[in-house]
Amino acid sequence: MKKLLRKGFLFRLKPSVDVKPRLANYVGAGRFLWNKVLALNLARLENKQSLLWYCEMSFWLTLWKKSEEYGFLKEPPSQALQQKLRDLEKAFKDAFDKKQPLKRIPKFKRKGMSDTLRYPQGFKLDERNRRVFLPKIGWISYRKSRSIKGEPKNITLSRKGKYWYISIQTEYEKEIPLHPSNSIVGIDMGIKRFATLSNGEVFKPLNSFAKLKAKLKRHQRRLAKKIKFSANWKKQKRKISSLHEHIARARRDYLHKVSTKISKSHAMVVIEALQVRNMSKSAKGSEESPGKRVKAKSGLNRGILDQGWGIFSSMLDYKLEEWGGQLVKVPPHHTSQICPCCNHQAKENRKTQSRFVCENCGHAANADDVGAINILARGHRVLACGVG
Repeated sequence: MKKLLRKGFLFRLKPSVDVKPRLANYVGAGRFLWNKVLALNLARLENKQSLLWYCEMSFWLTLWKKSEEYGFLKEPPSQALQQKLRDLEKAFKDAFDKKQPLKRIPKFKRKGMSDTLRYPQGFKLDERNRRVFLPKIGWISYRKSRSIKGEPKNITLSRKGKYWYISIQTEYEKEIPLHPSNSIVGIDMGIKRFATLSNGEVFKPLNSFAKLKAKLKRHQRRLAKKIKFSANWKKQKRKISSLHEHIARARRDYLHKVSTKISKSHAMVVIEALQVRNMSKSAKGSEESPGKRVKAKSGLNRGILDQGWGIFSSMLDYKLEEWGGQLVKVPPHHTSQICPCCNHQAKENRKTQSRFVCENCGHAANADDVGAINILARGHRVLACGVG
């Protein structure tokens, strides 16, 4: 069976010294446009007016380009800015879509956090000479770590720390193979153990942030002592950004290795549909009702976010699809409180964070192992009759 697939290929750019400021100006203009139109729409929401959609947004963009105050919007490629407006329109549509489980109003983008710009067309790719053509920029070399597969559909320019990247999204048809394995496995995600499989296999956490937390804290203290926006302040700021990038790259590399091994070894994988955003909410509360054990919860939140469960789930999904496998998501509630032997459910079954002892039949095991077995059982029920 053939299937149409889309895949992204990320490469590091090698722009010259005179090109870097132009790239920064272009992504800055895209970020400004997003924030400007978002502010207009949020103001209209407060006044109970209808939202601006793409046609109205592009009308305002045309007017701003002709003005003296916002004339800098003429510098970037028009299609890249139009794509920014289309992304914002889609974000608002998703926010008010009744079928979407999570409804999130678009947020303002900060400099250094959302420096991206997408080129839907007008670009050229020369793989042989390892270079890419961007409108109004010209040819830029890139580090070719691998060959792309399929027909390029769009290119996204982004900046992370001191480096510039391009992400090339391609489209291609692939014959979906029969997975070499016929096994199904459940995975319990955790902090002490990154992933516990129902067959007994365990993957330890990398904890890339925790390992460099002390070094990051030292750099942040040095930053606090410097004059804001001075040369030394900017230099220290770059060091902190570089450290954050190192943490993110290490995490992503580890997630790729684990997800590749699991997707190649098992035809079907069952995981919990975790809502990481809700799990990592702050416990501070408000002035009227302050939270309890705020420091402990903030430490737990850091541990949760350090694992990258959401990225891991996405990696498993597309890698299993390429290998002819399937990812099944099940509800996460009470998976480590139910006895896999007698199905007795109680909070008291989980004596400690890691120890499970059933009060009914006396079955004892590691709580993560019990959770993985119960997740697998829920996966079987979902596959059999669609019941979670």
